Amino acid sequence: MEDVVITRDLTKVFGTFTAVDKLNISIKRGEIYGFLGPNGAGKSTAIRMLCGILMPTAGNAEILGFDLYKQAEEIKKKIGYMSQKFSLYDDLTVEENLNFYAGIYNVNSKERRSRTQEMLEMSRLTGREGELVANLSSGWKQRLSLGCAIISRPSILFLDEPTSGVSPTSRRMFFGIIEELARAGTTVMVSTHFMDEAERCHRIAFLSAGALLAVDTPEQLKKKVIKGYLVELKLQDAMERISSIEKLPYVKECNIHGSLLHVLLESECYEEDLESFTGSKPKGITPSLEDVFVTLSRYRKAGEKSA
Repeated sequence: MEDVVITRDLTKVFGTFTAVDKLNISIKRGEIYGFLGPNGAGKSTAIRMLCGILMPTAGNAEILGFDLYKQAEEIKKKIGYMSQKFSLYDDLTVEENLNFYAGIYNVNSKERRSRTQEMLEMSRLTGREGELVANLSSGWKQRLSLGCAIISRPSILFLDEPTSGVSPTSRRMFFGIIEELARAGTTVMVSTHFMDEAERCHRIAFLSAGALLAVDTPEQLKKKVIKGYLVELKLQDAMERISSIEKLPYVKECNIHGSLLHVLLESECYEEDLESFTGSKPKGITPSLEDVFVTLSRYRKAGEKSA
């Protein structure tokens, strides 16, 4: 399967601050590729560069075979872009918004009606064409925004934190639509800080402080990065106990997860030793992407190579 996005040491510097630091990734046609990381990790800056909105400070990229420096306008004609602040017009109806964006994307008048109908069906808004956008919930606005972003049938869709501020139910439905688009051949690059969304990506790129920490499928990341036996521990004074638990010779890592501790042991045979030390029975668990990210961040802080 061909690569439709290729970056080579893509870098963006604002003054003395490096927002994206020598990013090297490749994305295949029809892939859902996730950017995962905390606020300030460089996700939005990277996406804006790939869309041709921001010019890189250094490095380069090819999007659908077009050079990011020389052919940014050609790239813009082939892609769709949606951010969490995607602009809809509250004083226009659902259908009027779709028609407006069809005009912006130069969808010809012959196709505009069929494309609008297609987007209404895709966003589950059939029957609400005449409703003012101001009256829609955040979840419905989100789906309409997606319809407006893809009414030109882009080859690549860039989604920058598209599900922030909507309910978990709306987020799941939104990602279901993304999966349908990918199955039809659209390449989707999505930035998120929601682990459940990242689990549904074909591959994930972990970013921290502008640097790429690791890239792989969710399952492979869990296998490659979490080396040991992970347990969950419930303690009344969890935060206060982290330091003493980390000093145990068979403990590789100890991190807080909500009200629980996640402790990475050298092997399963140390469960009883940990129980004796803490007075609480450990429960073996499957590593999550959050565990992966915490471990990768520790590698980076310690100056070690990423997985």
